[in-house]
Amino acid sequence: MGSDSQQDDPTMSSPVLSTIRLSAGYRTRKGDNVLFRDLNLSLYPGELICLMGPNGSGKSTLIRTLAGLQKPLSGTINRQAGLQHQSGNSIPFSVSVVLTDRISSANLTVAELIAFGRYPYVDWRLRMTEEDRAIVEASLRDLNLEPLRDRKIYELSDGQMQMAMIARALAQDTRLMLLDEPTAHLDLNNRVEIMALLKEIAYKSRKAILVATHELDLALQSTDRIWLTGHNKDVIVGVPEDLVLNGAFDDIFRFKGFDLKSGKVQHKAYRDTVVSVHGDGPLYLWTRNALERNGYVVATESAHIDVFAVSESTWRIRRGEQEQVVSSVGEMLQVLQSFGESSRKIV
Repeated sequence: MGSDSQQDDPTMSSPVLSTIRLSAGYRTRKGDNVLFRDLNLSLYPGELICLMGPNGSGKSTLIRTLAGLQKPLSGTINRQAGLQHQSGNSIPFSVSVVLTDRISSANLTVAELIAFGRYPYVDWRLRMTEEDRAIVEASLRDLNLEPLRDRKIYELSDGQMQMAMIARALAQDTRLMLLDEPTAHLDLNNRVEIMALLKEIAYKSRKAILVATHELDLALQSTDRIWLTGHNKDVIVGVPEDLVLNGAFDDIFRFKGFDLKSGKVQHKAYRDTVVSVHGDGPLYLWTRNALERNGYVVATESAHIDVFAVSESTWRIRRGEQEQVVSSVGEMLQVLQSFGESSRKIV
């Protein structure tokens, strides 16, 4: 059974989202295709939670079910709406969603797209109030989109588009935000920026944010807790460090060479060349990273080949009596490649 490992805390607010024996999946003519069974989960104000799991494990289905876009097979979903919106259809006032679907109305400007977040609040004439406009402006400002306010969304890069979609969700001003793969297809800079932004929004605005993602390294650095899709149609819940130390990540993802110290998957050495790296700080770390990435066995003791990371423009490579000085990591790798596979291998 999927369960929430976080115990009730009298100092903590009531959950913004909770489920009771929730089962999610699809109904077909042949019967129910159950992806998740009997989930008891909760998400609290100020939390950023990452939903993680292998491809095809049902992360998008769970996001859509929690958002009310897809009916659950059974069980209960409780969403905490604003106090002024407790009656009728409260979903637009309780949850904002960022999915992977592309926007079809490409002729919208960025400001117009963000304004759609205010539509649940407008009157029958679809006119925004001064308060609505102020919230749209605040969303533009908070996501640094003011220079792009009048740009058509078809002119945006993938990263800018994701920022605009998050701004629209922010303008909707709900206590709960659900995002499905918001960093997919983005470069590293945009991925880091978006995860940092979501962390800041959760903390400063006291919003509860759930993000489905494959970004293990970013999740380990930014999320408060992780919902990890299990083998038995369940969800394993815990802080990232606990899930690493208790082997849950390794069990679910079947990682090869996951390094508990660094939280990264180690590169498998595919060369017989043993290299010893000497240095400290970032120079040492990035020199070692380059060697491991290129399949070398990196030794802590002296080896047949020694690499000395002297400065940002100086690397000394010593093999026996021969020594060469290069000015970049790329040149270092070229020199090592020229040495061939003549070094001994650690036994």
